[in-house]
Amino acid sequence: MSPRWKITAIVLAAAGVVSTPLIWLLDSPDAGQLAGASIQAAVGIAALVWAWFQQSGNRTDDTAMRTGAADASGGGTSVTGIRRPQGRGSGSAKAEGTGSATATGDGSSAVSGIDYT
Repeated sequence: MSPRWKITAIVLAAAGVVSTPLIWLLDSPDAGQLAGASIQAAVGIAALVWAWFQQSGNRTDDTAMRTGAADASGGGTSVTGIRRPQGRGSGSAKAEGTGSATATGDGSSAVSGIDYT
């Protein structure tokens, strides 16, 4: 579940827990209204708990092992491991035994491992 949907589900569940049962209970409820309010509150709480414990839908585990060498020149980039621009990705990233990465020339860069930039 994406973070946006998770927040939406939590907000709607919280609104369900509070809204109608509160209105029913403030108006001297009879047995049916009390039962309905209790059921609605229980369903709202169950939805809240369910949404709270959902994992993010875009979890990705990245692994780079025993990669070869990479060379960059003339403003290029060489990465012998994993690239995660701006730290994207919700799973783990593991780089082991990555090859050498070399960069020559202005504006060139090299990463041997995990690149979060």
